[in-house]
Amino acid sequence: MSSKRVVTINHLNHAFGKGKLRKPVLFDVDLDIFAGEIVIMTGPSGSGKTTLLTLIGGLRSVQSGRVKVLGQELYGVSQERLVRVRTQIGFIFQSHNLLSCLTVEQNVRMSLRLHQNISFAERSLMTRNILEAVGLGETLNFYPNSLSGGQQQRVAIARALVSQPQLVLADEPTAALDSKSGRNVVEILQQLAKQQGCTILLVTHDNRILDIADRIVHMEDGRLAKDTALVSDSFLSL
Repeated sequence: MSSKRVVTINHLNHAFGKGKLRKPVLFDVDLDIFAGEIVIMTGPSGSGKTTLLTLIGGLRSVQSGRVKVLGQELYGVSQERLVRVRTQIGFIFQSHNLLSCLTVEQNVRMSLRLHQNISFAERSLMTRNILEAVGLGETLNFYPNSLSGGQQQRVAIARALVSQPQLVLADEPTAALDSKSGRNVVEILQQLAKQQGCTILLVTHDNRILDIADRIVHMEDGRLAKDTALVSDSFLSL
């Protein structure tokens, strides 16, 4: 595992609302995530996990503190640069967010449209290859509604990984799945991410999948309460 930092967070604070309605949700968070790591973030509902994930993904603006992702400082950065950072990140959410009017192949290929340097023929080949890798090579022309929940989430994984991003952010990817489908989904995610050499930050309440992690970080009341390494890397001694 590399000692290169993919995510660096220092003294991060965040709040929703203004004035009397202002509600702080993150308090002085410090976190480093290294290249090739699988980090699982746990914690009760309302502890700030999803807020932190969306700040790392450039889906919210950083209000206070330092967030550096893939070499780019996100505090005060332009919208254009934020978009550039997002193109290097794969997103997976609890709801697969597939477009029902598009086929499986079209849903996955669409995520490559931001990469203007990749031709349509290359996009199609990359799409077919990643769908084969998640075991859905026979479903290219199927529509999402004809697939099971586990299959739909595998399409979402294919969509997130097709561009070979350096960082994958996953928010409760197994929450809507039964135990067998959920396990299948995270094992595919783990295997493909290791093959591609990307880093994963996965938010979950699902204790059944914690064993795939290299580290587990635990949020409580907007603070990073615990950071536990599950491997013996000297640079991750906590």
